[in-house]
Amino acid sequence: MIVRETTVLGVLVIEPEPSIDDRGLFARTFCMAELATHGISMQIAQASTSYNECRGTLRGMHLQLSPHEEAKIVRCTRGVVFDVAVDLRADSATFLRWAAVELSAETRRELFVPTGCAHGFLTLDEATELEYLISIPYAPESAVGVRWDDPAIGIDWPFAPQVMSDRDRSFPLVDVDRLRSTGLAALGASSVGGAGRG
Repeated sequence: MIVRETTVLGVLVIEPEPSIDDRGLFARTFCMAELATHGISMQIAQASTSYNECRGTLRGMHLQLSPHEEAKIVRCTRGVVFDVAVDLRADSATFLRWAAVELSAETRRELFVPTGCAHGFLTLDEATELEYLISIPYAPESAVGVRWDDPAIGIDWPFAPQVMSDRDRSFPLVDVDRLRSTGLAALGASSVGGAGRG
């Protein structure tokens, strides 16, 4: 596995190194020992999948608050997505910065999103599916989010989303001063409605 840093502290791109022969290929997509050498000490509590029928579907920007903060590794198993992590950790040197990477079934590239970072994606293809390895079980009471188009964050999406949940559309804009002074608790718990995680 090849692990690369991004512009956001702790957000890492994981590239599998496939072994290829006449049968096809074999590659590791998760290795606790190797990831630990890059500062990732993640236990997996849940694995989830997200299927998205339409190109232009946006899910995000999601995270969970303490005591249910989650880290995740995201991989696209079908199609292509523009995958984004946003640093919401007030004490981080990359506070409010975002990092994006194109994930696809073809490249098998993954994104590691640490606790304190919001995550979301925009599908660039129809019939797209993602797989998540998650460090803690889903806790609806701790689920929060920030707006995909928040000008304080300024994510440069490839194009405007066509499909989005009401929940994701209604996330509040970040109160930067409050977030900086009180930390993630400033986001407050938000209703997950019927949208669930993802």
